[in-house]
Amino acid sequence: MDRIEKTREKFRELFRAEPTQNEGTDPEFMRILQRFIFGEVCYAGSLDNRMRELITITVLTVNHTLPQLKAHVGACLNVGLTPEEIREAVYQCAPFVGFPKTLNAIAAMNETFAERGVSLPLADAQTAAEQTRYEQGLAAQALIYGSEIAERYAWLPAEFSQCVPKWLTELCFADFSLRKGLDQKVRELLTVVLLAAMGGAETQVRSHVFGAMRAGNTAEEVVCALCHAMPYMGIPRLFNALNCCKDLLCEEKSPEEK
Repeated sequence: MDRIEKTREKFRELFRAEPTQNEGTDPEFMRILQRFIFGEVCYAGSLDNRMRELITITVLTVNHTLPQLKAHVGACLNVGLTPEEIREAVYQCAPFVGFPKTLNAIAAMNETFAERGVSLPLADAQTAAEQTRYEQGLAAQALIYGSEIAERYAWLPAEFSQCVPKWLTELCFADFSLRKGLDQKVRELLTVVLLAAMGGAETQVRSHVFGAMRAGNTAEEVVCALCHAMPYMGIPRLFNALNCCKDLLCEEKSPEEK
């Protein structure tokens, strides 16, 4: 198939519709967009439609591009993702982009759910107990990243040397990473993409590429995820993400890490 045929095939899979021909005010731009994203990028690499759509809604949440987010939440449902899986991809953006942007993304997501007949609210997915949030979060964090985060911020004044690393452990890991709906491998790969899409977070991108590979993702899957995000976040952010973790992606895993 040429890329026009691939665009048509992928558009039908994702949106159950035909790509733009000459409709609207800027059909030429839409043809460029659709043929590049759906006729080229969507066919590069090993990730399936389900993972690609989770990546897409993650970047759209980071970018706060809500009309496109609604469309791709619909695509998520069309390729077989559950409402719970979609919700978790959006929810876990909160510690990174903040609660206000995430709340707006949740509202857009829920509009599509309502249009598609999904009953709300969805079932709770929290697994960490209120009384043991820190201990459970620390165990999950240490499994992939170790526990050096507390030492890294020991220089902070007074109580902040304790509460800053504690907040990270409890919010990122206990409140979000341990939730039901997505496994750790998927969550770590989505975290790499959302950090890359933010721009200026290359230190954290590198850390989470390490974490994503420790969680079972291959270098090819990490690169594929970043490349799939590129049309939504831009080429400079793709290059920044790839450049900051080149050595990690080029390393061969040891037998213990496989």
